[in-house]
Amino acid sequence: MAATSWNLKEKIDKSSLRFEVPSNVAPIREKVLGFIEELVYPYEQRLRKEGPSPAMDQELKSIQAECKKRGLWALGHPVEIGGQGMPFRDYIYVNEVQGRSEVGSVCLGTHSLQDSLMLYNHASKDIKAKYLNGIVQADIYPSFAMTEPDLLSSDPTGIQTEAKVDEKTGEWVINGRKWWTSWAEYAEFTNVMVRTEPPSTPAHQAFSIICVPTKTKGYNILRGTHVLGCDGSHSEVLYDNVRVPFSNIIGKRGQGFLIAQERLGPGRIFHCMRWIGQAQRAFDIMCERLVQRQVPRGRGGMSGGAMPLGELQLMRKHVYDSYCELVAHRFMTLAAAEKMDAGGYAKVELAAAKANGAQVLCRILDRAVQVWGAKGLTEDTPLSSMYRHARASRFYDGPDELHIDTVGRLVLQSYSRGQRWDFGRAGPTEGTKYPEDYMAVHKMTTPETPKNSKL
Repeated sequence: MAATSWNLKEKIDKSSLRFEVPSNVAPIREKVLGFIEELVYPYEQRLRKEGPSPAMDQELKSIQAECKKRGLWALGHPVEIGGQGMPFRDYIYVNEVQGRSEVGSVCLGTHSLQDSLMLYNHASKDIKAKYLNGIVQADIYPSFAMTEPDLLSSDPTGIQTEAKVDEKTGEWVINGRKWWTSWAEYAEFTNVMVRTEPPSTPAHQAFSIICVPTKTKGYNILRGTHVLGCDGSHSEVLYDNVRVPFSNIIGKRGQGFLIAQERLGPGRIFHCMRWIGQAQRAFDIMCERLVQRQVPRGRGGMSGGAMPLGELQLMRKHVYDSYCELVAHRFMTLAAAEKMDAGGYAKVELAAAKANGAQVLCRILDRAVQVWGAKGLTEDTPLSSMYRHARASRFYDGPDELHIDTVGRLVLQSYSRGQRWDFGRAGPTEGTKYPEDYMAVHKMTTPETPKNSKL
């Protein structure tokens, strides 16, 4: 009989899904983590206390220059546009340590990845020449506008901002109002989702994405939209007869939803990996407090001796719950990434990971704040800012309820087609029909209702 190999490392290295960081990624991941802890954390702390200013902008430029010098800049961007071309399945492991800081992505040049890929794949040659290299190198910043005030954000087919072609000039004329426009205050341009087709057009073919330079007449920033009191780098913008060339359309007319979904898929994976980084950081802060904080051993105060806070069982429960949730979310995210990397759309996996990851992050941060007590509510630790920003994660790229409904609907659709959802295959089974008479197959019976029953 042949011997069975129980070499775990060999199995991990040969498998497609790696819960452990692959050996070829570990060195660069450690460098990124070191960069985050050495330079980004101190910058983040000063930015939190002092707020945006020319001095802070200059410090950010210095950090970005150092990042380029160390060879850590734009790791996930294609080589063709000035990035380092790290494969998707490798980059996600780096993204989880980069995500430990809210400003990590802009310090490492990965904040523009989604916008860069969108321009690279769909924009005209003129738009690429004008903006692409600049946003990859962080000489200029992009922004994206989709959400509108007082409209159901989970159903973007209700978008009212519209763009019409001026028959005399051939220009797009855009009117409407957007909010939660990322980086609008700092951006060189905004890629804005607008209705371009007649009302009779099928909803998902009626919208397009148009590139609007932010210095264009009629592009009016009304206010910054804060996140629970924090500067979230989002703005509300009024488009008042904004005119741009017809060639500023990204892709073709009516392809706005298709391009947006192409943008959002990898974006949700990146969100999930960043949340793992945020949750890991909160977990670290919580556990360090539990081993360092001294509390009375008994009811007699410190005269009876002291012990670490972590010796209390309820505190250990915080560690247990956070550990289990973080491990489970990481596995869900890697499973979704694997399916995407193999060419699948992974709609169920992405929706589940996105909603679950946002909730897990909020719960772990909540426990960390609880462990730190009143100090956790102050700016003396990063937890206050992290907590407020984390709460927004349950809304952007679709609220939890939308993703939860998507998972339930799609899974049940597979059962209605006579299939099973096989977790060993990460999806519905093809060709294996679900028994029409489930109760008969499983030898289950239903008790008869008594004849005199009123039920």
